[in-house]
Amino acid sequence: MIKAVHKNTSVEDIIGLIKSNGYDARVQGGARDAAKPAGKPGIRMILAGFSGLMLGAGLVSEWAWTAGDFQVFLYAAAMASGGYFVYKTALNSLKSLILDMNVLMSISSIGAVFLGLWSEGATVVFLFSVGNLLQAYTIEKTRDSIKKMMQLAPKEARVITDDGSETMMPAETVNVGDMILVKPGESIPVDGTVTKGLSWVNQASITGESKPVEKTEGEEVFAGSLNNEGSLFIKCTHLAADSTLAKMIQMVEEAQAKKAPSQQLVDVFARYYTPAVIIGAVLVVAIPVLLLGLPFADWFYKALVLLVISCPCALVISTPVSIVSAIGNAARNGVLIKGGIYLEALGKVKNIAFDKTGTITTGMMSVTDVYPVNGIDSKQLLQAAGAVERFSEHPLARSVMAEVSKRKISLPDSDSFRSFPGKGAVCKVEGREIYAGNKRLLTELSIPFEEIAQMEAALENAGKSIIFVTTSRRLLGILGIEDIPRALAGDALKQLQQLGIERIVMLSGDNEATAANIAGRLGIKEYCSNLLPDDKVREVEALTREGVTVMVGDGVNDAPALAVANVGIAMGAAGTDTALETADVALMNDELLHIPAVIKLGRRTRTIIGQNVVTAVALKLIFLVLTLAGISNLWMAVFADTGASVLVTLNGMRLARHRF
Repeated sequence: MIKAVHKNTSVEDIIGLIKSNGYDARVQGGARDAAKPAGKPGIRMILAGFSGLMLGAGLVSEWAWTAGDFQVFLYAAAMASGGYFVYKTALNSLKSLILDMNVLMSISSIGAVFLGLWSEGATVVFLFSVGNLLQAYTIEKTRDSIKKMMQLAPKEARVITDDGSETMMPAETVNVGDMILVKPGESIPVDGTVTKGLSWVNQASITGESKPVEKTEGEEVFAGSLNNEGSLFIKCTHLAADSTLAKMIQMVEEAQAKKAPSQQLVDVFARYYTPAVIIGAVLVVAIPVLLLGLPFADWFYKALVLLVISCPCALVISTPVSIVSAIGNAARNGVLIKGGIYLEALGKVKNIAFDKTGTITTGMMSVTDVYPVNGIDSKQLLQAAGAVERFSEHPLARSVMAEVSKRKISLPDSDSFRSFPGKGAVCKVEGREIYAGNKRLLTELSIPFEEIAQMEAALENAGKSIIFVTTSRRLLGILGIEDIPRALAGDALKQLQQLGIERIVMLSGDNEATAANIAGRLGIKEYCSNLLPDDKVREVEALTREGVTVMVGDGVNDAPALAVANVGIAMGAAGTDTALETADVALMNDELLHIPAVIKLGRRTRTIIGQNVVTAVALKLIFLVLTLAGISNLWMAVFADTGASVLVTLNGMRLARHRF
């Protein structure tokens, strides 16, 4: 048994105690690059190769000459080299009163030697060592995503000192507020905000976006992304240890360590299964020999074969390798899944609830309708509106200025800006007053608007906000403004429908007309409007009672609804601490198409886990029957067990190539 650890014991003592029991340990957050698992693939490969060489030499010498001490020496060398890690782990397992697959294999090989079957004992050990080698290699491959993520952020940063000079410093020493320079072709070492410069940055490693993103003054950038063209001066906003990339790595590591429900079930099964197998093997010998008087050697041999066949290697590894592969693949595509429990839940989703603003829509108001009257054109109407709204901080004003900028319209000089809270604003433009506001302002000015009453009603029925633009005497026109759907929202919803999701519901705090407009444009049949946060929680709770439910939101104001859903998905989590912490799945960018993609990944993961479990159990049953019938022998049993382990591992690794 493992000894109790005193509260004053040092970290080194704890690590030493763990290693004395056959395991490896390291301090979380330590030098990851230096951490190497005990028995890494390189050492295993050398020992397995030497074991195979000795086994081959023993078989050749046994075929060429009569059996003797020389062959025994070769077989013993094959068993000692190939079984080094097996016997060592088995011994430590026995110290801890754990009966695992290494104990079963050790008993089988030593039992073969006891019967004088040196060649079969050596074959057992060699094949098992090859199987362990292949498992170590394939599992290592599934963790490449984390290793590659660790290598994204550069080790050094070019810091601009107070006197304006450039100094190369370790990235972990850069403090919040420090100014750094990133030249073309260099990776960005820390999270920060661009203070000067213009460039295109490839941030696919963080957000999964396939195309570089334009970055200019005021834009946010992330550690690990690649600066393509121009030089960027960046003000550090997070320490290297707190960067979005560092949090992604930590979350992926934690997610891969968390056990999915199917894995927990397999682990519980294996805990009771292994002792039962050993008891069964004892009975296979005891009953025929003691009660029926049959030869001991024959039934002892069958018991050894039974032990090998019953090793739960393939069954135990079938689930974790699949989960690790899937989570690593998702992380490479900008989707963080915080554990196997959520990945499996995604494979069983029946209902999806979407927040409207900032999730299905862009969250940014845009001018969609421009209707000039009284002899002016669209450009002149936007010039008049822009001349007023350039001084306003209202969200509708920002949408007007965005449209002016988009159309590259130059604005006339304006001054004497005054605002009328809840109504609008006025400004002097070339000597005359121009007003921009709502119908209340228009009424106070006694400006008639019967000529656009029909258009106004149409815009209101569509759930759009309206800005009236007028002088003190006559109306110039109206602007229709709304929060527009994301570019690929329709495609994402269509794919979800094709996946057979039973209910897709949009939840919105907006009025009925606005919610109905967005739902109608996207083909959403169910929507709820005028919802407060508590109302959203109740709607999601009702959906969860019908089946596994996903809630998709921005991770901030939708936090309560995300929490009560079976799986909460946060949009645009890059750089957002709240979103990363709140949700079970975090989309690092605003890509809605990743939602059907991750549901497909969850379904495929469940399918592959099922395939692996069936394969592992079926092979065990087949060879168990063959053994009891006297057809199977020891090396065939090991080959079947090792082959099944490698097969389920490779099958699980297919998830690493799942396309988003």
